[in-house]
Amino acid sequence: MSAIEFRDHDHAACMRSTMQAAEAQCTARGLRLTPVRRRALEILLAEHRALGAYDLLAHLSAEGLGAQPPVAYRALDFLVKAGLAHKIEALNAYVGCVHPGEDHAPAFLIWRSCRSVAEAETPPTKSRLGDADRPAGFPTAPSLLDAAGLCPPCHASSAQD
Repeated sequence: MSAIEFRDHDHAACMRSTMQAAEAQCTARGLRLTPVRRRALEILLAEHRALGAYDLLAHLSAEGLGAQPPVAYRALDFLVKAGLAHKIEALNAYVGCVHPGEDHAPAFLIWRSCRSVAEAETPPTKSRLGDADRPAGFPTAPSLLDAAGLCPPCHASSAQD
């Protein structure tokens, strides 16, 4: 498992390549990445932390892209359904997907003090139950896994206190 957000990387290049992959995925699937949807995804990718709908709305509103909650909710709904963002239910917040277009089962490392989030690579699976749901006739949706802890900068800071 790797969490690219918390190791040294060229963040601008990372965002550029992720946005290119997202655009390619939308084109291939006939989806429209409107200016608001595009900007919402850019904001989620830039933050490296979970954002609630109202956090996103504050960014969009400051940029003149809409001031009403449905603007943020519609953009987030599109991004999640398109596989370009993930909703972290435990936080009622969203993060941009760093693996758009790839079949994967996201696992999120959530840092308690700064609310930073890293999407870790895990092998794709139907659900955490495997095929246990099949005999019961109870099809499950893919699930997200999250874990909480301290990110390296916060851990270093707390060790110095």
